[in-house]
Amino acid sequence: MIAAYIDEVIMFCAGLWMTGVGFRYLSFPTPDQSAKNAWLANIVPHFKWMGPLLLIIAIVLAIVSPA
Repeated sequence: MIAAYIDEVIMFCAGLWMTGVGFRYLSFPTPDQSAKNAWLANIVPHFKWMGPLLLIIAIVLAIVSPA
């Protein structure tokens, strides 16, 4: 039974982590501003909306999944 919800559990945990990092409840070491890692420093502020969106998607999928 729990195997049917593995994807949703993983998405929910990732959404919690992204939300925590986006709202600075959790620290995330941003690398130096070199060209190689500049994308990482630019994407972390987007976690404020991507984390809650991922949580909502995980909850909806858990509700509608046929188990």
